[in-house]
Amino acid sequence: MYAPSSGPGADEHPERPAIGPDSRGLWLMGNDVDLARRLAGTGFDWIALDAQHGAIDRSALVDLGRALGDVGTNFVVRVPGIDHAWIGASLDAGAAGVVVPSIASLEDARHAVRATYYPPLGERSWGPLTPMWDGYAPDAERANAQVQCAVMIETAGALDAVEQIAALDGVNLLFLGPVDLSLSLGLGLDALLADDSPDGPVGRILAAARRHDIEVAAFAGDPSRVPALRALGIDRIAVATDIALVALGARAVLDLTEDTYPRSP
Repeated sequence: MYAPSSGPGADEHPERPAIGPDSRGLWLMGNDVDLARRLAGTGFDWIALDAQHGAIDRSALVDLGRALGDVGTNFVVRVPGIDHAWIGASLDAGAAGVVVPSIASLEDARHAVRATYYPPLGERSWGPLTPMWDGYAPDAERANAQVQCAVMIETAGALDAVEQIAALDGVNLLFLGPVDLSLSLGLGLDALLADDSPDGPVGRILAAARRHDIEVAAFAGDPSRVPALRALGIDRIAVATDIALVALGARAVLDLTEDTYPRSP
């Protein structure tokens, strides 16, 4: 088993949040390593690998972790669920944090925390994969200080328990999943994002985070939703998916070349 990296060279990897303030992230659904590397160089602050709804299995996780680590990309993994093995494997592959979905209670959030941190803070098992490709593997203390445990607030149960979840030691980011939260609450997505009242769903999430000195991030999915999320006070946003980028890029190319092709009668 590989030993942790510490001492000389370890300070080249300063403690920094995976999803930092005023940042734009890209949500990666696909598992193409070359595309991931190209997108990593376009200027996004972080990349999220979607292992819940995307085409990313454990094999692709390792390949993507190696590729993104090679280019120094800050990445997180949205794991498939509250799964100790997946959370550990994501961090072992070099992720700077995990985004944990399907949180429906305070106890679910506790499970996520236990899986994210090494003892004595949690129950994460030692086994980093990054030294296989000569990557960085911090010791347990440094890993616990650096990792970001983001729990998704996307169910009615999580919203009901948001105050207790925000207060939980080890949760350092609340991650708004607006699509699933709107479905869970029986609201339209536009209505959810338009409600800027303190007692509204997003207002409650933001207030709980402020009271317990943690941050809030959100999934936009489509760039058109970014202004509404910013207006609500959220500045850490996954502004697009790789799928959206392909569609937007295709439309931009067609618009640029439209005048050079004859129009159909």
